[in-house]
Amino acid sequence: MPSPRPPRAPRAMRAVRAPRAGEVPRHGLARVLSKQGLCSRTEAARWIVDGRVSVDGRVVRDPEFPVLQGRAVVGVDGQPLAAGKRLYLMLNKPRGLVTTANDERGRDTVYRCFDGAGLPWIAPVGRLDKASEGLLLFCNDPEWAARVTDPERGPDKTYHVRVDRVPDDVLLRALEAGVVVEGEPLSARSARLLRSGARNAWLEIVLEEGRNRQIRRLLEAFGIGVLRLVRVAVGPLVLGDLAKGHWRPLGEDEVAVLSSPVR
Repeated sequence: MPSPRPPRAPRAMRAVRAPRAGEVPRHGLARVLSKQGLCSRTEAARWIVDGRVSVDGRVVRDPEFPVLQGRAVVGVDGQPLAAGKRLYLMLNKPRGLVTTANDERGRDTVYRCFDGAGLPWIAPVGRLDKASEGLLLFCNDPEWAARVTDPERGPDKTYHVRVDRVPDDVLLRALEAGVVVEGEPLSARSARLLRSGARNAWLEIVLEEGRNRQIRRLLEAFGIGVLRLVRVAVGPLVLGDLAKGHWRPLGEDEVAVLSSPVR
C-alpha cells in the first residue's frame, strides 16, 4: 500500500512557486495590487478578503492567490486594474510626528503634512523616529523603494546631530570603528565635527544604512546624548531650503540617481 500523501497546505498558506526558465512568473494577488502603486499590501489583502477584487472575472478572496503576470485580468470594484501614476516626493519631516499611516496610540503622523493635497496612496521610504526630523522620502513604487533602502547597494544617509558634549578626534574615530550593542554591530561610515560651543557640538554623521535609532544607540554607547537629529541628505539628494513640514516632487534625474547602485 502506498504511503499516504502529506496533507496539502490551505491555499492562503501556500507559497507561489518560483517560475522555471521561460515561464511567465506568478505573484500573489495582494502583491500584484501593491506593486501597481494603488495601495499597501496590507490594504490590498483587506480589499481581497472583502470581495472587492476579481481575477479573470471571478471574485477571489485569497490574498496569496497566484496570478500570471501580464496574463490575468485583475479588477477592483468591477473595474479593470489600471496602474497608478508613479509618484516620488521628499518631505521635510517635523519633529514630533511618527512615520506611519495609522498610529495605535493616536499620535500625529507624517501624513498630516499631506492633508488636502489630494495625493494617491504613498508610503515612506525608510523611516525617521518621532524625535528626529529632516529628509523623508515617499513613493508608490515598491521596487524603487527597495532599491533605495537596500543596505548593500542603496545610497548613504547623512545626518546633522547636535550632541551634549564636544567630541575629540579619538571619539569620532571610535564612532567610525563602531561598537556592538545587544549583539548588533553599530558604526558610522564617517563622523566629523561641524561646529562646537562650550558644552555641545554639531556633528555630521553618515550611515550606509538606516537601522532603527542607529545614531542614537551608537552615541549612547559612548555616553553621548542627542539633543537634535536632522537627516539632511539621502545620497546626492539634499534637503536644502525646503521648509519644515513642506514637501515637493522629485525630478526624473533625482529618482534615477537615488536608485542607482552606489557600492
